[in-house]
Amino acid sequence: IRSKTLGESSCLGEVKRERAILAAYLIATLELTFLFMQMGVMPYLAKSLGLDSVGFGYLQTTFGVLQLVGGPIFGRFADQFGTQTALILSCVSGSAFFLLMSISTSIPLLFLSRLPAVFMQGLPGAQKVITDLTTPSQRADALGKLGLCFGIGIIIGSALGGVLSTKFGDRRGPHLAFGVSCFLPLTCINRVLINKSSLVGTSQTGSVFSIREILCLMKLPGVMEVFIVKVFAGLPVGLFLIMFSIISMDFFGLEAVESGYLMSYFGVLQMVVQGLVVGRLTNSCTERTLLRLSIFVFASVGLGMALMRTVWHYCIIVVPLVFAFSMLGTITDSILTNTVPSSDTGTMLGLCASVQPLTWTVGPTIGGFLYRQFGVSSFGYLQLIVNIGLFVYLLKSKIPLKVMKS
Repeated sequence: IRSKTLGESSCLGEVKRERAILAAYLIATLELTFLFMQMGVMPYLAKSLGLDSVGFGYLQTTFGVLQLVGGPIFGRFADQFGTQTALILSCVSGSAFFLLMSISTSIPLLFLSRLPAVFMQGLPGAQKVITDLTTPSQRADALGKLGLCFGIGIIIGSALGGVLSTKFGDRRGPHLAFGVSCFLPLTCINRVLINKSSLVGTSQTGSVFSIREILCLMKLPGVMEVFIVKVFAGLPVGLFLIMFSIISMDFFGLEAVESGYLMSYFGVLQMVVQGLVVGRLTNSCTERTLLRLSIFVFASVGLGMALMRTVWHYCIIVVPLVFAFSMLGTITDSILTNTVPSSDTGTMLGLCASVQPLTWTVGPTIGGFLYRQFGVSSFGYLQLIVNIGLFVYLLKSKIPLKVMKS
């Protein structure tokens, strides 16, 4: 009887774990959908308030800087106070973000609406849930499936923003996002609470805002090396994607509708690669092998970008590009969370989440300079040179890829 009871308890715990992970996927999907929706609406809202292109660049940089600073702080907050509290903070910040955006009637208020973005970190929160509830052998596959959420967010968010803006005005999208963000804590987040690590934080010393404690993680064996690879491998392509709206008009000669179709194509590829390819490879290959593979593919993508001349060339190149992006992000996140103590996984995920905002922050300036001075091919040559260097470095280095016990 006791054995039967233990078996039923284990089965019930597994069901609750799966439901919690599904809830985390749902939270990430909704937040990403609304994020891409506001990205589509924001240029029109800013223009209607009289903001020029330079001012809009400052607005985007402000958003990037806030996300960059907020990622590590949010992760450390999750480590100290628990995933539930952190996810609620993210949803409250999202609600404030979209509420201020929907009522912005002046340029200063529009800039003010960016401030809550510092803690609007739904994706790192979902990653924290998955990290808490999966074993190291399952982690890469489970984290990789978040790419499905990213693809869905691109497709639905971009389309929804355009439809709502066209039919109901620029403020209907933020109104919808505000309502759903308020509703999330009452529905999805309570399903995350199935074990102690999700309910309460782990004991840590120092303040949530302690930069020294955050940066101490970089001194652990292998962390700095993997983080450097994560930052620099995709940076040149990230610069290209930031400039893509201009490149699609000037270089490819696309209309706005055609650019939207191309973004949807990117989103579908993201879903296919994350859902059907990344998980299978993580189950059959070592992390070191997959890390080297992603860097090699990135270098090949750089060569293709340097030789690219038409939009059809780009449609072919973007297939290995999405694969390399997805694989690099999944594998480096898995390696880094397995390397640090379990009490610091939230902080490490926050640091990982700050890589993309870092690109958003420096991207417009560096990308604009490269495009004006050297053209589209410069992004490809830079990508090729950087990743060849990283590939040689990974071949020679012995990065320890072992799980560190708490």
